[in-house]
Amino acid sequence: MTVTLADVAARAQVSPATVSRVLNGNYPVATPTRERVLRAVDELDYVLNGPASSLAAATSDLVGILVHCIADPFFGIMASAIQAEIGGTGGRAGGERLAVVCNTDGSPEQELKYLTLLQRQRAAAVVLTGGAVVDAPHAAALAAKLRKLGEAGTRVVLCGRPPVPDTGAVALTFDNAGGARAVTEHLLGLGHRRLGYLGGPEERTTTRQRLAGHRAALAAAGIEEDPRWTVCGRFDRQSGYDGARELLRRDPSLTALVAANDSLALGACAALRDAGLRIPQDVSVAGFDDLPFSADAVPALTSLRLPLAEAGARAGRIAMGREQTPAGGIGAVRGELVVRGSTGVPRV
Repeated sequence: MTVTLADVAARAQVSPATVSRVLNGNYPVATPTRERVLRAVDELDYVLNGPASSLAAATSDLVGILVHCIADPFFGIMASAIQAEIGGTGGRAGGERLAVVCNTDGSPEQELKYLTLLQRQRAAAVVLTGGAVVDAPHAAALAAKLRKLGEAGTRVVLCGRPPVPDTGAVALTFDNAGGARAVTEHLLGLGHRRLGYLGGPEERTTTRQRLAGHRAALAAAGIEEDPRWTVCGRFDRQSGYDGARELLRRDPSLTALVAANDSLALGACAALRDAGLRIPQDVSVAGFDDLPFSADAVPALTSLRLPLAEAGARAGRIAMGREQTPAGGIGAVRGELVVRGSTGVPRV
């Protein structure tokens, strides 16, 4: 059933003329009334059509960048690269938009809230970074929101996230599974056969993809994974510290730890040192992402390097319409294993 302007007016308890004024944006309306109308538009999933569609497609100079945690270098690097392309720094032609970084704190609800706010502001583009939550209701709500943004003329780019079909959003996907498999294969090649794994939040696509790659490498080597060898938590140093202690408690014979990101890996290194263990002589440690601080750890951290700045810059150019979208709207971003001093042959 098609939602009409009259339906929105009834939900917001205002006249159809007031709804029209709010949507056209060319007549002053009291803020509480305007918010009530916009909330009704969102709740009813009202889409402008006919003559009003051109108004809906009129976008502002605003571009939204959604991140899980701006304090995490993983997101900071991407957001900075995206903003540089959007803001036109360095004399780039076609930039000079206002980039707003929205910190969701990993909350699906907050993610949808920011997307709604950006829709109301008729954002020129929206870039969502980082993994998605594996949750069917949220996935459906997200897809609906992205479709509405696209219909209103907003370019949507997903950077480091899985594609969302039938929304028009461009996806630059990270090869998380392939990268994790490369890390584990490196350790297996050194002779390790008892490997602990430190993962992030279990509901995140990034966590699941990287864990799947690790398990695929074990299976290909004919190693039966022990359920005790995997601990999942947050993507931060404290979870790495606590998780490593738990893995060693469960199985002190582990000779290597694979971490789903570098923050987890550095926390694990601290836990090993506190337990009187040497890296890599007693336990090897490998991470993922190769964030800038990884090369300065002691010993320097072996990690799977993702080209975060390059991926962010590309997402920014696509969002600004200055780079052609990849075939099928999906582009793959692959990493490269960087071997350093934190991994070595297992103890005898």
